[in-house]
Amino acid sequence: METTTTTTIPESYNSNLLVTYKVIKGYSDAEYATDKVTSIEWDLHNGRQSQKTVGVLNGKIDAVKDIITEAYADSEDQETLRAIAEALSIELIREFEFTASIEVSGTYSYNILENDYDLDLESEVTDALFADSQNGNIEITDQEVCNVSER
Repeated sequence: METTTTTTIPESYNSNLLVTYKVIKGYSDAEYATDKVTSIEWDLHNGRQSQKTVGVLNGKIDAVKDIITEAYADSEDQETLRAIAEALSIELIREFEFTASIEVSGTYSYNILENDYDLDLESEVTDALFADSQNGNIEITDQEVCNVSER
């Protein structure tokens, strides 16, 4: 069973109609241009094709980036890999996820004469401790306080 699709062209459609439209060029003032509908349609088509091509090429560049990043450390020709990376604007950076444990000790003081105060040491420590990085190469994405105990 074949399926056929038909495109209905409106009676008022005129591909030779002149249209004035705004041309946006970055942050500069917009300009106005006048073109035939046909010309605008081709520009739109070519723009869509260019977007597809850019997507494909970006995918290929990402694949090359992965190959270079994996092979760089063991390569006998790092200079060539570096030149390829520079030509494709690839930063030679590897990212690693990590976990780390830090043990802290300290003293917590509170007024025992306050009748309404019920000490929840774990909450106090959790609220007081904050992990951050002073190094731009490390990003702290999560933190958890475990094993809070009195001595």
